[in-house]
Amino acid sequence: MQHFLLSAAARTLSLKAVFKMGEDAAYQAFCELRWPETDGEAVCPQCGCCETYNITSRRRYKCVGCYHQFSVTSGTIFASRKLSFTDLLAAIVIFVNGAKGVSALQVSRDLDVQYKTAFVLSHKLREAMALEDAGQKLSGTVEVDGAYFGGYVKPANVKDHRVDRRYKLNQSGKRQNVVVVRERGGDMLTFVGKSEGEGVAHVARVVEPGTVVHADEASHWDALHGRYETFRINHSEAYSLDGACTNQAESFFSRLRRAEVGTHHHIAGPYLYAYAGEMAWREDNRRVPNGDQTAMVVRSAMVSPVSRKWAGYWQRGA
Repeated sequence: MQHFLLSAAARTLSLKAVFKMGEDAAYQAFCELRWPETDGEAVCPQCGCCETYNITSRRRYKCVGCYHQFSVTSGTIFASRKLSFTDLLAAIVIFVNGAKGVSALQVSRDLDVQYKTAFVLSHKLREAMALEDAGQKLSGTVEVDGAYFGGYVKPANVKDHRVDRRYKLNQSGKRQNVVVVRERGGDMLTFVGKSEGEGVAHVARVVEPGTVVHADEASHWDALHGRYETFRINHSEAYSLDGACTNQAESFFSRLRRAEVGTHHHIAGPYLYAYAGEMAWREDNRRVPNGDQTAMVVRSAMVSPVSRKWAGYWQRGA
């Protein structure tokens, strides 16, 4: 049986098609995804009036009711954008096409923009993706697991100078843990903390009562037995035994590790939560055609408010 990603059904939008459609068609696509209820006809974001004047020379609108001027990206995560709509749509297609993510350096080369532009744009897209999981609760049967990222300490060159890096004294303090809660046949949610044990409280927040939980033998997961029906698997004996396994949670970490090793090379630090959320989105939508994935990201960006974290990011860091 042919894998989905190898089939024609997985390829419904290409970069060639984006650049052939032209700026007007790309602009109309953004309008239709911003205002789907009116088939792309502008709606004032300030008063909700559907009657507007079209200022075609600047691609802006003026509300008949309150005289407020706005554009298709006003009040969204793309507010104050400088890229053309064609380049913006192409950037999103490049972004969603990477099964293990796409580096900002590659985006900057493909679109001939500065690395800073590609870096901030990529993180804005990750922020928009995260809206899909906001306030979500998981139920049914879920798997939980954690993995550590970052904080690597390089061993000394001479063997006699090397230290035991398992001791906290010899660690960098930068290591973080990603905990994933994955619903079988559904979505997944991620959490980043200093230790895997912090994920217990996260599981209690996002998993509905009555859910069946699968976890490994780590002692901090013992607390789950008092709240859920819990199955445990000892990975030193088997990966799946007596109906208990966390293989689907492990598959998420496989994707995240490949993104770390093969694409970004370093994803720890203050941005780890964003990369973990991105990989969860990719895993959740791995069987969705890339054209639909692009539409999902654009739609999320069109309902995302102006980013507080990524507005003026490089100016703040100067």
